[in-house]
Amino acid sequence: MLSGSMNSLKEIKRTDRRLKLKVVACGVLARELYRIAAAAKSIIDIQLLPQGLHDEPDKLRQRLQQQIDALPEEGMHYDAILLGYGLCCNGLAGITARNIPLIVPRGHDCITILLGSKETYKDYFDTHGGVYWYSPGWIERSLQPGKERYERTLQQYTERYGEDNALYLMETENSWHKEYSLATYIDWEMPDSEEYKGYARECAAYLGWGYDELPGDKGLLQHLLNGDWNNDEFLTVPPGSIIVPNVNSPGIVACKPYNKEAKS
Repeated sequence: MLSGSMNSLKEIKRTDRRLKLKVVACGVLARELYRIAAAAKSIIDIQLLPQGLHDEPDKLRQRLQQQIDALPEEGMHYDAILLGYGLCCNGLAGITARNIPLIVPRGHDCITILLGSKETYKDYFDTHGGVYWYSPGWIERSLQPGKERYERTLQQYTERYGEDNALYLMETENSWHKEYSLATYIDWEMPDSEEYKGYARECAAYLGWGYDELPGDKGLLQHLLNGDWNNDEFLTVPPGSIIVPNVNSPGIVACKPYNKEAKS
């Protein structure tokens, strides 16, 4: 019963008809997504979810499933739903394709999408320890580690708990900074790139980290939005199947038929 939608998708891709695609993605990817979508050959609608949902994987899973389940009510037929996420702390684990195939980039998180491949991500990760990533979306949509974040949070805590307690809380909360030693900015050569780079450099200097830049690569997003879904880069989840982690394999994510009885 799963073959109908998948066969229809294959037939569409053999013709000249434009694919109608729904993108549900993290807001961190907004600028990059809109840039690629403007030149894509597909018809694309983009729905952005708030940055930070990966910090609560269950909430991310719930929000994504709600978006997927709501699509039939929108009255627009889509050929596929594209998820602008990596596995993201297992936030995608358990997501179920209903009547429309899901297309998922093979990656641990959005950094793979920004860098253009899971191989580029792995190569850099393996050769650079303690990396904290910066990009336009991360800088715009959340307060990144650095002087501004420290001073603003310290002021809030001081007003609530007093100076001594505030300093103790800051020391405790910021202990994780010791796990990082390098701030790496992913450069897509966006407008105001120099401003973003300068901000990342300032953060690195304040934290005592090194600083590096890595070129972004639009290839993975281009393939995603243009319907070029090769198995090495993307997982295609047929209707009636569920996403499962597969982190010990190069594919990172996999899928299996959804067993309602087993879940209940």
